Amino acid sequence: MTNLSELTTLHVGGPAQQVVRVATEKELIEAVQSADSTGTPLLIIGGGSNLLVGDAGFAGTVIVVETTGNSYEIDACSGGMLQVAAGVDWDEFVAFTLEKRLANLESLSGIPGTVGAAPIQNIGAYGHEVSEVIARVRTYDRTEKAVRTFTADQCEFSYRDSIFKREAGRYVILDVTFQLRRGEHSLPIKYKELADALGVELDSRAPTSDVRDAVLSLRAKKGMLVDEQHHNQSAGSFFVNPIISPEIAATLPQNAPRWPQPDGAIKVSAAWLMEHAGVTKGESHNGAKISDHHVLALANGGNATAEDIISLARSARARVKEKFGIMLVPEVRFVGVEL
Repeated sequence: MTNLSELTTLHVGGPAQQVVRVATEKELIEAVQSADSTGTPLLIIGGGSNLLVGDAGFAGTVIVVETTGNSYEIDACSGGMLQVAAGVDWDEFVAFTLEKRLANLESLSGIPGTVGAAPIQNIGAYGHEVSEVIARVRTYDRTEKAVRTFTADQCEFSYRDSIFKREAGRYVILDVTFQLRRGEHSLPIKYKELADALGVELDSRAPTSDVRDAVLSLRAKKGMLVDEQHHNQSAGSFFVNPIISPEIAATLPQNAPRWPQPDGAIKVSAAWLMEHAGVTKGESHNGAKISDHHVLALANGGNATAEDIISLARSARARVKEKFGIMLVPEVRFVGVEL
């Protein structure tokens, strides 16, 4: 049996009853149909970068999506439309778009995982989200047993959320079509940290290659890049930044970072809340630890179990709740464990 620890960036998780690797869309759909026809529990993973699997493993079929390839049309004026298979590595795809002199994905550089995972939780970083550039998502609908294509509006995107996340398990992402702008200058820089790294003002633009380099450097300093060589075994940000009411935000200290949202709500920094609730870089629980680089990254120090990591997450969340009355919501997907 294959242990899920071999298929996830946290390197924890017990054995899978069966592992099926699929390299084509046809193989992916057939593997899903085979499991569904026998009522076998199904777990579909890409890069395993946003996943915490319990120590008991998974009593069913695990499908590892390794589909590759893309098709694209690039116009000198209108930009590019790129249809990309779900199994393509996300950051390799971002690098490819810059090579083709296409803009709008530069601030999402370095996010681990695959293209198919991107729309599920509407990945984002440094003030931009992938939903800004998605035109279509093509899926296999396990309920209707048919291929179904979603327009961007039908995806029901919101902060770290989508219809694919809310109806978890129903839709299997086959490919994603992106509409990108032709150009070598970025979207407006929305985060002061990134603006400072680039030496530009907020809301200004910078060369896309410079933005990519700066984002990769910032993520590396925070331990947010998958780096097996240096044993960075984490799932990136473990919690999402909370979105709270103005009334609750008003109870926080004035120096707490906050970002007003279009609907009047306030987004606040999960990392700031953790640090000011007493969570410290490097603290550990058995084999699990808070990253030495960034408190949002819970990591496997080398011999952690899933229970070690979940216990550390519970402790951090409880301290934030006690100090600020805000309950952190996990960004990581749980299988066989509960927070």
